[in-house]
Amino acid sequence: MVLAFTAPALAAPGAAAVPPPLPAEHLSVATLPPPSPHRVYVFDYNFDNEIDARIHVFDGDTYRHLGQINAGFGPGVNLSPDGATTVVATTYFARGSRGARTDVVEFTDNSTLAVAGEIVLPSKRTQTSMNPFNVAYSADQHFLYVSYMTPASSLGVLDPAHRTVLSEIDTAGCVLVIPSGPNRVSSICEGGTLLTITHDAQGHEASRAMSVKFFDADTDPVFVQGILTPRGVVFLSFLGQVHEVDLSGAEPSFAAPWSLVSATESGQWRPGASQVGAVQHSLGRLYVPMHRGGEGTHKDGGSEIWVYDLASHKRLARWPMKTLAPVQAIEVSQDPAPLLFVASDRGDVAVLDAVSGQVKHIERHLYQAPRGECCAGPWLMLHP
Repeated sequence: MVLAFTAPALAAPGAAAVPPPLPAEHLSVATLPPPSPHRVYVFDYNFDNEIDARIHVFDGDTYRHLGQINAGFGPGVNLSPDGATTVVATTYFARGSRGARTDVVEFTDNSTLAVAGEIVLPSKRTQTSMNPFNVAYSADQHFLYVSYMTPASSLGVLDPAHRTVLSEIDTAGCVLVIPSGPNRVSSICEGGTLLTITHDAQGHEASRAMSVKFFDADTDPVFVQGILTPRGVVFLSFLGQVHEVDLSGAEPSFAAPWSLVSATESGQWRPGASQVGAVQHSLGRLYVPMHRGGEGTHKDGGSEIWVYDLASHKRLARWPMKTLAPVQAIEVSQDPAPLLFVASDRGDVAVLDAVSGQVKHIERHLYQAPRGECCAGPWLMLHP
């Protein structure tokens, strides 16, 4: 058998010349625009790939998605008080989802979103539903606290400037790290109290004190997703009680609790979400996602946002969230023209005027929306 081959035709005279190759590309690192008071950091658990959580950086003025920060598996996330750094306490496994475990705190420069350093931790950091107290800075940024659980509970005191672990302090069954001064940190206890630990410049315990009982975990537990205020923290209970805690002194003090719901609303309306409230400091306003529900619905998102005056305890407004419900997380900016950020369980983030409740923009599918009914996201939004 004879095989025939046909040679390609020669280019005809006058055919266009082959263009020269494109110049080589060079990778570079861009710098984000100057930080805006309306920049928000949106945590994304990434339920379809849980070893690869991330934080999305979103601008509430331009409605631009500015970038993202990788966050590993089941992380704790927070911002430095000056807003310049995102800190992520996370876990990596040598083989992706298995193998040798490494717990680490990573510091991301918020101007470039590049990792600027890390601290390797003991393999015992707390892995819980997202809240602002898994990892947190002291008010002066000299210390960083990390919650540990093995299941024995303790906390790590870190030096973020020198990237070192200073100490580990036993917390006697109390959990999470709530900073309360330059060298004080509190943990919440199952008996309805707060344990407050004072430490020295080397991170070693100097003293500790247990507070009085301020809630009953059996009859009306509080959400651990507390809301920071200039003087302390606000905890909301499952049934809608507001517990204002002053952490400005050597030991916590507690205001008399008050209710989000009236006598006729009690048992019908209650707070619920993953991030269950936000406080605008200068306005003195508390924003809470509320829903109709009964026992066991504390994780259900809100169908409305209720707005309260913290001084008078008066409800100022009810904002129905028809196109966004259920609301799973809210955060508010602290500038003179504040914005309220509202996240649904469908991956959408809305930008609202924090005074009028007017919806200014809805960013669809900013983060991954989980499928099914097991979970909701995001679990946390952060604002400097």
